[in-house]
Amino acid sequence: MGSSGRPVSVCNAGYCPVPVERPDLQRFPSQNKSRTPSAHNSYTEASIGVCGQLLLIFAYLTILVTFPFSLLVCIKVIQEYERAVIFRLGRIAKGGARGPGLCFYLPCLDEVTVVDMRTLSFAVPPQEILTKDSVTVSVDAVVYFRISSAVASVCNVEGVQKSTRLLAQTTLRNILGTKSLSDLLSEREAISHDMQHSLDQATDPWGVVVERVEIKDVRLPANLQRAMAAEAEAFREAKAKEIAADGERNAAQALRDASDTMMQSPCAIQLRYLQTLTTIASEQNSTIVFPVPVDLLGTILAKPDRSEENRDVRAHSLSDGGAILE
Repeated sequence: MGSSGRPVSVCNAGYCPVPVERPDLQRFPSQNKSRTPSAHNSYTEASIGVCGQLLLIFAYLTILVTFPFSLLVCIKVIQEYERAVIFRLGRIAKGGARGPGLCFYLPCLDEVTVVDMRTLSFAVPPQEILTKDSVTVSVDAVVYFRISSAVASVCNVEGVQKSTRLLAQTTLRNILGTKSLSDLLSEREAISHDMQHSLDQATDPWGVVVERVEIKDVRLPANLQRAMAAEAEAFREAKAKEIAADGERNAAQALRDASDTMMQSPCAIQLRYLQTLTTIASEQNSTIVFPVPVDLLGTILAKPDRSEENRDVRAHSLSDGGAILE
């Protein structure tokens, strides 16, 4: 044990001042929630020991002896969108991820892993999900993500893309299992945001940033589709009848107001007749129906009654006069 109470590694020449690395705490900082690349790359440089130093010196001598032919196997070109993680004798080389540009490595001692830093996407296969209201639906989605820390994506998880894909499937099932069918159909944007937040937190130790999650399609059973279609049709029919009833009520109200207005001006009905004739004549009809006022018909029908009354009066007068003459 050192003076500070931490265990130290033992070298051939005695105690070394370099602390022993704990993979669960230092070399794999999975509990670190920071988004900065430096936090994911906080891997300390450990000693490779005497044997490692000898192998390193021998590798450099071999490269110098075979120069310039050794450059063919010691230099690797890293693209602008890539980063290279070099493991030297099983440990991460000093400097963390390298690139872009030319990357020098030792063929016999180094292992180079190239990580793509571009935004990647994958489709979540359709998942059979039982919603909160016991309805079985099939839902698929699309996930867009990128790697923010090349070192963490290589050291903290095996197969970062495969692991992210499997985690997206389980997250989709877990989140949609707490939603009802109506929420699933109407709140797709909020569900996508919740899924993105959950995935982003879960993949943070892997050096992965989930940029976007979109639900592609929600497939319903055929019988449920027919039931929903019948319900929507019935609702539309009821709405149409309600609108028609409102229109009739408004029309009746307007007719009542118009009749009240015409009662105040007797000439208004005559003007309305003339306007109706003008409208009919503009359509070039061969038959024109002329509306006759009911009051006029009543006057015509009332004249014969008056003449009959006059005849009765005259007959009665004549009969009375005759009686007087007699």
